[in-house]
Amino acid sequence: MAIFSNQATLTYNGTTTNSNIAYGEILDVLAATKTAVEGTYTPGEPVTYVVTLRNTGNSPLTGITITDDLGGYAFGAGTVYPLTYEDGSAALFVDGVPQGAPAVTAGPPLVISGITVPAGGDVVVVYQARANAFADPQAGGTIVNTVTVTGDGLSAPITASETVTAVTAPALTISKSITPTQIVDNDRVTYTFVIQNTGNEAVVATDNAVVSDTFDPILTALNVTFDGVAWTEGVQYNYEEATGLFTTNPGQITVPAATYTQDPVTGAYALTPGIATLVVTGTI
Repeated sequence: MAIFSNQATLTYNGTTTNSNIAYGEILDVLAATKTAVEGTYTPGEPVTYVVTLRNTGNSPLTGITITDDLGGYAFGAGTVYPLTYEDGSAALFVDGVPQGAPAVTAGPPLVISGITVPAGGDVVVVYQARANAFADPQAGGTIVNTVTVTGDGLSAPITASETVTAVTAPALTISKSITPTQIVDNDRVTYTFVIQNTGNEAVVATDNAVVSDTFDPILTALNVTFDGVAWTEGVQYNYEEATGLFTTNPGQITVPAATYTQDPVTGAYALTPGIATLVVTGTI
């Protein structure tokens, strides 16, 4: 909607007089909405966006262009873009009927052009953009993403925005090593389990994380530490010497969240995983 005004001037015999100011209103016949299907993002994973254009007018709107800022934000002396368009992902629907792929310039910004919105009808454009190294991975991180719609028959650009938030969750991996790698009977051997958390949320006692392993050959006379602190059998872990089954008790494994730093020059985020270490030593 846009308001316009107009005033006339009357001049006669060297005298000038002004009319009243007349106001008018240009009603928008095109409405735009933008929605993220997932509502959240994980760096490295795609987000699906749906842009809907609805024409309430009596004439088709041609030459419509959708420009997506891909979440660009000011950083340093320039702009960084936390979203990258997924090549070939754009799909176009007119009144619910699939059309050929629209014309796309990946950008940034992303530009989808050559769209016609029929009279009394709607157009839906669906596409994906992947969260990249400029997307804030921390708990509470957001990407604010705006499309601007321009084209024939529009008195002014139309905008629509959507905000997605970073997924808040731990993401664990575990690796195992043995020292020494060559041993003889009755030697002591050490298994080291390194648990890494690349997620933005810590693993706490109530998450009930458990590590289990069946040692083969079976170990005896176990010594167990977690992050350098000695553990007691029956309290923090259980071990069945007859079978070699080792299991930590629920609530004993905790792993800090990853930490993140944003490069002061490029604006890209770097991740340092949270780490916890479980060490089991026994005699073969």
